[in-house]
Amino acid sequence: MFRLEYKNLSWWFWLITAVFLSVGVSGFPVGFKLAIGFTIFQLIFFALRLQSMTAFPVQVRFWYLILLIISLPQMLQWLFWIPTIGTWAQVLVGYCLMARCVSMLPWNREDAFSFEYFKKTIFSPPVNGSVKQGFTGNSGEYRT
Repeated sequence: MFRLEYKNLSWWFWLITAVFLSVGVSGFPVGFKLAIGFTIFQLIFFALRLQSMTAFPVQVRFWYLILLIISLPQMLQWLFWIPTIGTWAQVLVGYCLMARCVSMLPWNREDAFSFEYFKKTIFSPPVNGSVKQGFTGNSGEYRT
């Protein structure tokens, strides 16, 4: 059940982000700012490493960053629970809701959008490699 991919650099990045978010939801708002800063670092790192701003891991981090920024104002900080829980799910069991949502954007899918496609994407168990590999027949060259 657990998928601790400690040999994967991306897994370590998500673990650090999850810790920062956990610090934030524990009552220390500096954790939120650290998570945002570290996500910006990840975004730049993967954009340079993959030499693309449109690579799937870069897109996931971009939308993740947007969610964190939206959650930053004091009255919306309760929203930080969503990425905190989601990031721990990614770290512990390999399920990334953000990657699944990003995979359903029109430019990332080959299949027509339907309720069945949505159900299959959201409720399928975690896959090795990319979520795109498991749902659109892609080769798995993208890794969140």
